[in-house]
Amino acid sequence: MKVLIIGGGIGGLTTALCLHKLGLEVKVFESVKEVKPLGVGINLLPHSVRVLTHLGLQSIIAQNAIETTDLAYFNKFGQPFWSEPRGRFAGYKWPQFSVHRGRLQRLLFEEATRVLGREALLTNHHLVSFEQNEGEVIAHFVNKETGQNIGQERGDLLIGSDGINSVVRQQLYPNEGPPVYSTNILYRGTTQMKPFLNGTTMVMVGHNAQKIVAYPIHPEPDVEGNKLINWVANVRENGQQKLEVRDWNRPADQPRLVNLYRDWTFDWLDVPAMIAGAKVVYEFPMSDRNPLGRWTFGRVTLLGDAAHPMYPIGSNGASQAILDADYLAECLKNTQNPTEALMAYNDERVPATAKVVLQNRAKGPDEIMDRMEERFPKGFSEDQIPRAELEEVMNRYKQIAGFDIQTLNQKS
Repeated sequence: MKVLIIGGGIGGLTTALCLHKLGLEVKVFESVKEVKPLGVGINLLPHSVRVLTHLGLQSIIAQNAIETTDLAYFNKFGQPFWSEPRGRFAGYKWPQFSVHRGRLQRLLFEEATRVLGREALLTNHHLVSFEQNEGEVIAHFVNKETGQNIGQERGDLLIGSDGINSVVRQQLYPNEGPPVYSTNILYRGTTQMKPFLNGTTMVMVGHNAQKIVAYPIHPEPDVEGNKLINWVANVRENGQQKLEVRDWNRPADQPRLVNLYRDWTFDWLDVPAMIAGAKVVYEFPMSDRNPLGRWTFGRVTLLGDAAHPMYPIGSNGASQAILDADYLAECLKNTQNPTEALMAYNDERVPATAKVVLQNRAKGPDEIMDRMEERFPKGFSEDQIPRAELEEVMNRYKQIAGFDIQTLNQKS
């Protein structure tokens, strides 16, 4: 069986490695000419690290990432109201990692090159269309820079893992339209600075109209003891700064952002200094797409952001793509007919990921931030924290997203 994978991101490369492990012939087609370590930080939750561990990648990721020890929430005054251990520190069999997205993609690309061979990874191949019949699927490619036709490829299956603006999804759903935009803008940056708290903590500060997420993403400090801190400022702009085009590389107004957070100076983290210390800050409209009722059509299916783009809440975007890859491989292993395998994958992952997309729209675990802001806008005393209520929100999200500890630790 030959599988064509459209998109060489985290989901596509993980899928290639999972399917190769089954003994399938795999070819990956990526639009860009060269895979570069672009982007900023992401988190890999234990359920996705389990998959990467089975691919033999845990050790190399650990050398290039931070093993997250704990997650802590604070209000806009820097008061703590929730903290919990994460990954192995919480009793999971597998760690949670914070890592530079581009570095992880590069590690996956290098591993795919090693095990599949460089000839199986075709860069500068942009999909323009595909067709299928009873026996095969045929994909047509161009050079994205020049528009020149560079041929076609035939296979038994085609996996669309080509992101939120997926060509595969567009052909399957030609009338869907653009992504669904929120009124929130994400401002992203990385800053070399002194580590905060215990040096491996992920923090959420503020509430969903204005918050900061920050965590270290590289294990090695510089000569002055500074570490690379990834941070995301989430600001509800109420239409004033609403962006209509998704561009990860659009520079933001850094001084304006520093001013927005000018009062967020805590004894454990100086937020305006962190923002000001970034070499560049990028702005990006927080957006997703409505869940689909179906991804699989014959010999073609969707995966990752092409299937279920979601708000970056709960650290689940990359993790869910990795779970897609794992379950798709399981279906192809256990079901002899390949199109039936794609439908089995569809029937499991479509509803599972739809719940996460909708839960993230409803604030996901970050709902506890708004509850605390609404109830205690001027701050709180420790005995006022509704711990049982907050715990219920956090545990519910873990179950929806598939990483509650009891269920996950039962897996090998």
